[in-house]
Amino acid sequence: MSDELSVEEVQAEVEAWLDEHWDEGLSVGDWWDRLGPSGLAHPSLPTNAYGKGWGRAQAAAAMAIMADREVMGPPTGLGRMLAAPTIALHGSQEQIDEFLPPILDGTVGWCQLFSEPGAGSDLAGLSTKAEKDGDEWIITGQKVWTSGGQIADMGMLIARTDPEAPKHKGITYFAFDMNQPGVTVRPLVEMTGKALFNEVFIDEARVPDANIIGGLNQGWAVANSTLMFERASLGSAGKSPASAAGSGIRSVRSEPVTKFTNRTSGEGGVPPIGIGLWQYLVDTAEKAGKNTDPVLRQELIKLYSLIEVNRLSIQRAKDPNQRTGAEPNIGKLVMSELFRSFREVGSQVIGADAMLMGDSDSQTAGGVAEISMFSPGPSIYGGTDQIQRNIIGERVLGLPREPGPGKDTPFKDLPKN
Repeated sequence: MSDELSVEEVQAEVEAWLDEHWDEGLSVGDWWDRLGPSGLAHPSLPTNAYGKGWGRAQAAAAMAIMADREVMGPPTGLGRMLAAPTIALHGSQEQIDEFLPPILDGTVGWCQLFSEPGAGSDLAGLSTKAEKDGDEWIITGQKVWTSGGQIADMGMLIARTDPEAPKHKGITYFAFDMNQPGVTVRPLVEMTGKALFNEVFIDEARVPDANIIGGLNQGWAVANSTLMFERASLGSAGKSPASAAGSGIRSVRSEPVTKFTNRTSGEGGVPPIGIGLWQYLVDTAEKAGKNTDPVLRQELIKLYSLIEVNRLSIQRAKDPNQRTGAEPNIGKLVMSELFRSFREVGSQVIGADAMLMGDSDSQTAGGVAEISMFSPGPSIYGGTDQIQRNIIGERVLGLPREPGPGKDTPFKDLPKN
């Protein structure tokens, strides 16, 4: 069985496959057409879902081999990160065969249509409605904080299909076509100057009944799987090969693969952080003569400790006997803290230069300013820090739930606003 392969056996298998198939003269599209069906585009997916059925350690080893050999990795983005594992877990084989190959070969990008203006942290309070019309559902509502929505082809949509049911039980999960009448996407420009998020207005758009993932009115369980994959991805670390960001990825298929190898910048508007940036700050402090400042030295070591604890936590989570169930939530909280810590320590190291953005005269070419401007985001998207702590407290530690209406209260009877 594949899941019994050692890391060394995985490495040997990946090396052999790359020796036969990797070619720097390929276009991105030609390379992804080879990589997608091989199982290596997403090796942790089961074999019936175009993966290898490998565990986290084995999948990480495969990605590390690609990175070490400077091979372009699989298409990134929410399709690969969230839609593919969710559909593999909850979808029918027909849905797997329809939706996963275009994700893994980079021909279709996805976005996540979950949060609403009145249903962010209380996601189950969503009011976007889906009404049955023959073999289709008519969708009306508004979504917000939709990453990559302006260039996505498909969306993971949750909508209310039964307002008579309790709020967690009347929700259905759809694979939703973004390129149709009735869908309007408006980018939300952040203070970084980028538009990572969007608001999406849906006015009587349609989705086939066949595109329900996981069953009618079972969408909350499916959505929780997506959120679990999201938190695990946001809180993970490891060596990854360079690639192209995943919504709108069709636009890069004609480019040469060499354009995307050896990239070090963050994708999708997310600044890169990690031990490499920490070492850069240490070197910068030494050049500026600040490496003897006891306060700065203490903050640098605190940041290093946080990076190392996160790395060790990820290693421990690979052992199923040591998992608590809170690993994705803890990883998400650590990622929020890392961005805040890099912001503070970076500003201490370079001083007033931390206010300079872009290719300026800043000692870090605006990198610290970009992290500073972006740093509030990780504590909000993917579920706020407060929500992560609530989940850990209630679901893992068994603490009492926060007071509120009974779980069996029909959605239509819940207090609004």
